[in-house]
Amino acid sequence: MKISIQKILQQAPYTFEGETDLSELESFDNDIRQIGSVEVSGEASVQNKTITVNLHIKGVMVLPCARSLADVPYPFDIDTIEVFSIDPFYTEEDESEIHPIKGELLDLTPFIKENVLLEIPFRVYADEETIEKHALTAGDGWAVVDEDKQEEKIDPRLSKLQSLLTDDKNENQ
Repeated sequence: MKISIQKILQQAPYTFEGETDLSELESFDNDIRQIGSVEVSGEASVQNKTITVNLHIKGVMVLPCARSLADVPYPFDIDTIEVFSIDPFYTEEDESEIHPIKGELLDLTPFIKENVLLEIPFRVYADEETIEKHALTAGDGWAVVDEDKQEEKIDPRLSKLQSLLTDDKNENQ
């Protein structure tokens, strides 16, 4: 999302809205499986040689469930403030929150991407119905067994000892 600096200077405060495609974030090394366009709206105001942009970013990203790795839609709604300098002699200092602008356009896309990446939660969980639908119940040499349905099976190597236990029970009665 690019905005002309001249528009911002002429119409302060300058309001804008639109959509930005963030599908590039899917290829990064993060948990985002799917993200499309996000709605961006905001207001840019000028004071001295700085432009302050209040951003509102809204959208949905698909993340993996921490238990079953099933797709979980995660809606996000971000409010943030970014500050830019239009002073040609300004150089960004270490850890500065004021970003220099090069050229005649203010490109908000990198800052939108950064805020969406910061919004990714540590873990998300799918609802129980989705987990049951996607959960594995058997594999190569294993199967999930319900404790209620499990029968008492005697190891064939210990069958002789089991006969001693049943003999003791018969003697006590």
